[in-house]
Amino acid sequence: MTLNDKDRHLLALLEQDCRLPNADLAEQVGMSTSACWRRIRAFEDAGLITGYGARLHPEQMGLAFHAIVHVQLTRHDKPALKRFVEVIQTRPEVRDCYATTGSADYHMRVRCPDIDAYNLFLEDFLFTLPAVRSAQTNVILRDLKNR
Repeated sequence: MTLNDKDRHLLALLEQDCRLPNADLAEQVGMSTSACWRRIRAFEDAGLITGYGARLHPEQMGLAFHAIVHVQLTRHDKPALKRFVEVIQTRPEVRDCYATTGSADYHMRVRCPDIDAYNLFLEDFLFTLPAVRSAQTNVILRDLKNR
């Protein structure tokens, strides 16, 4: 799908606030409401828009501890990697997980109620996985940009 300037503007507006009414989106982009609606539907059908959601305030939900965890694996065989990926998917503490290059094999963004809950996550879960060699934690002090 080829995007023009209006498409990029429309997508930026939706990314900023997906609850904007279609009439407001159309006006800001300079399209008719019907053309705007059709364009958004085309973005969805093409897989360019993969979903809509709400941004929640983690601290107000009791998730005050926030960290980036750099995980090194001891084993890289397919069964060990598959198991690691499967179990990471099930953990609500793991908000995001990326396979990366560099000294760590995976980088995870983790949220927990507090440091004690994070310690339990490490001891009772992460360090029990056979493929995990080590984990280095960088505590996030504050969000500077979060999209």
